[in-house]
Amino acid sequence: MDTGKPAKRRKGIYLVPNLLTTGTLFGGFYAIVMAMAGRFEHAVFGIFGAMIADGLDGRVARLTNTQTDFGKEYDSLCDMVAFGIAPAILIYAFSLHYLADYPWIGGKLGWIIAFAYAACAALRLARFNVLAAIATSNKDFYGVPSPAAAAVVTFFVWSCVDSSRSLFSWVSGHMPLAGDEVLGFAAPLTLATALSMVSSIRYHSFKKLNLKARVRFLSLAALIGVFVLVLYDPPRILFLVFFAYALSGPVVIAWRRLRRKPPA
Repeated sequence: MDTGKPAKRRKGIYLVPNLLTTGTLFGGFYAIVMAMAGRFEHAVFGIFGAMIADGLDGRVARLTNTQTDFGKEYDSLCDMVAFGIAPAILIYAFSLHYLADYPWIGGKLGWIIAFAYAACAALRLARFNVLAAIATSNKDFYGVPSPAAAAVVTFFVWSCVDSSRSLFSWVSGHMPLAGDEVLGFAAPLTLATALSMVSSIRYHSFKKLNLKARVRFLSLAALIGVFVLVLYDPPRILFLVFFAYALSGPVVIAWRRLRRKPPA
């Protein structure tokens, strides 16, 4: 029977997806604390854990039909901590603060680059929220996603502090590497990664990846090969994978221009 009274809005939030989102926040907070204490490998694990939680919360919400506006806003705020603030503090504590030893290039340049990264991550997340509300397709991103950008910076630090002998140890001749030894690469890498987040370059989105679809045998073999390489040398292979993803956008544009085809 219709009484004419508006239905009461159900109070409360869904537990499981928001717990996973809280895991993203915890990973970022833990990484900040560990980076400030100089325990960089533990900080890397915190951000790595935040990436896993961030990848699960959205899928769980979609599978259980528990998507809410609160969850979206909460996820964005937690992403800012885990993939904006935490990587910026990590790379500054590990390497960028050594720029203060070179007064001729400005003693403040290190924290300025770190702040630029955090600011670009905030802009990237804000733009994503706006576009997600009006977009009709989620096949592409504009700019490198903040978790992928955080992976580039984070796994770079991990590849430096990891003390295991690996296939790539010939690059430096010894492991691990100190922050001042890689300063010439860390500073431009952080700045370039920051700018890539706010660029208008398109990057493929894997959020709509259909795990039930058929794939070619060579694709499966390639994925297995990458998985084996990651097991062999996790820090450096993961860094190379995400670094290649960050480069994929400009490379595709350059290839299309060489073929005289305008970008999509």
